[in-house]
Amino acid sequence: MITEKRTGRKKNIETIVIPEIGKVQPQALEIEKVVLGALMLEKDAYSTVSEILRPECFYDKRHELIFEAIVNLALSGRPIDMLTVTEQLKKSSNLKMAGDMLYISELTNNVASTAHLEYHAKIITQKFLARELIRFSGLIQGKAFDETLDIEDLMQEAEARLFEISQRNIKKDAVQINPVINEAIHNIQKAAKRKEGLSGISSGFVDLDKITSGWQNSDLIIIAARPAMGKTAFVLSMAKNMAVNFKTPVALFSLEMSNVQLVNRLITNVCELSGDKIKSGRLEVYEWEQLDHKVTELYDAPVYVDDTPSLSVFELRTKARRLVREHDIKCIIIDYLQLMNASGMAYGSREQEVSIISRSLKGLAKELNIPIIALSQLNRGVEARTGAEGKRPQLSDLRESGAIEQDADMVCFIHRPEYYGIKEDSEGRDLRGLAEIIVAKHRNGAVGDIWLAFKHNFVKFENCNDPNNNSREFTSKMNNVPDDNHTATQTMMPAIGNNEDFIRQLNTDPLPF
Repeated sequence: MITEKRTGRKKNIETIVIPEIGKVQPQALEIEKVVLGALMLEKDAYSTVSEILRPECFYDKRHELIFEAIVNLALSGRPIDMLTVTEQLKKSSNLKMAGDMLYISELTNNVASTAHLEYHAKIITQKFLARELIRFSGLIQGKAFDETLDIEDLMQEAEARLFEISQRNIKKDAVQINPVINEAIHNIQKAAKRKEGLSGISSGFVDLDKITSGWQNSDLIIIAARPAMGKTAFVLSMAKNMAVNFKTPVALFSLEMSNVQLVNRLITNVCELSGDKIKSGRLEVYEWEQLDHKVTELYDAPVYVDDTPSLSVFELRTKARRLVREHDIKCIIIDYLQLMNASGMAYGSREQEVSIISRSLKGLAKELNIPIIALSQLNRGVEARTGAEGKRPQLSDLRESGAIEQDADMVCFIHRPEYYGIKEDSEGRDLRGLAEIIVAKHRNGAVGDIWLAFKHNFVKFENCNDPNNNSREFTSKMNNVPDDNHTATQTMMPAIGNNEDFIRQLNTDPLPF
C-alpha cells in the first residue's frame, strides 16, 4: 500500500510494505521425481548425490520418505532399486505415506536419462535453501515485533541462524594432486628465498620460529597459561615484532582490555618505560625524550585493535573478513578465548559452547587462510601440583574443554618458574627473568621447549642473547655479563646527569630480563 502526501510544491511519499501472501514456496517437484527415479535405476547414482542431498531437501513429503529409504539402503550396503525401496518403506511403515508401490513405479518410468543427475540434485538443494531462508526470515520478523526481546540478542541469533544455513551449502570437491603439488613447491621456493628460512609468519622469537617455521596459514594456535604468566605481554611483544619489525599486518581482538590500555602496554613495551610511569605520566626529562623518540616506531604500524567486549564468533567472523579484505591482515590474535561467546547457537553447557568457539576459530582460519592465535586460560590443576616439574603446564590443564586441544594445530604454554619461587633449575642454573615457552602440541612439526627473556617492568618478552642458542647456560652468566640493556642505559647517561643514587641502583639491582 502506498500513501501520498502533498504540501505546496513538495511531494512526500510514505511507503508501507505489506508482506506478500499467497505465494507458492520454491520447489521443483518434477525434478525431485526425476532424481528419485534415477536413483532407483542407476546402480552408482546415490554416490553422485550423497554429499548434495538430504531427506529434508525434498519439498514433497512422499519424496522425503522415499529418499530416506534410499539412504538407509545405501548405508547398509544393500542394492537400491524399486523393489528394495518398497520393501524398506514397508519395514518403516511408511509405504502408504510415500504413495504406495504404484507411485514408486511411476517414478522410475518417468526417467529419460541420468546424465544430469548432479545438476538436478543441486537445483533441489537450492530450492531447499530458499525455503529455509523464507522460514528463517519469517521467524526473525515475528520476533522483531516482540518488544520484550533484546534486539542485540535477536541480531546475534539471526546471524547464527544465517551462518548455519550458509554452512549447509559449502561443499569443497576433491582435486587432482598436481595443482596441490605445484602450490606446495611454490611455498617451498618462497621459504628458500627468505634469509631465515621460514615458511610462515615470523613471531620475532628466533628459537620459537625454529620449531614452528613461523605461524602457518590456516592454523589455529593456542597460547595458554595461568593468570600472571604474561599471556597478553607475550602476544603484544609478538604483535610488535610482526608489525613494527617485519611490517606484517596484524589484527588484535581484546576482550579483556580497552584499546587504550593495549596501546599503553605497547608503548611500555617499545619505549621500555615502567607501566606505572606511563599511567601516572610522572616521567623524568630523559624518559620524555625516550618516549618521544621510541614511540615513533608505533606510528603507522599495521596493527588493528578491536576491543569489543563479549565478542561472539559470528561478530568475529564478520570483522575478520572485512579486515582481511580491506587491510590484508596476515594474522589474527584473540585475547582471550574463554571471554568469547557463541550467542544464537544451541549448547547445553559452557564446555559445549567453548567447543563451538574453538571449532569456529579453526574453520575461520581455514576460510581466511591465515593463522589465528587465541589465548586461553589453564585450570587450577597447576596450582595443586608440587615441585618444579609439577608446576609445568600440561595439555590436560586446558580449561573448560578438551575440544581446544583437539581443534588446535598447535598448543603452546607459557611457564615462568620464578613466579612460583623457583629461581634455579636442578643443575643450579639461574632462572630469574626467564620464561619457558612449551610447544606441547604441533600437528605439523616437532614439539619442544625454548626460553625467552622476560622484562617484568616493561611487560615484554625478548630473545635470549645467547650466541650458542643455549638460553639456560647463558642465563647462568646473565648477571655477570654486560647486556644490551646496560649498554642502552649507558647511552642515556648524558641525559641522567650526575644522579649517583640512580647509577648505584643500576650496579646493585640490574634490570630483570
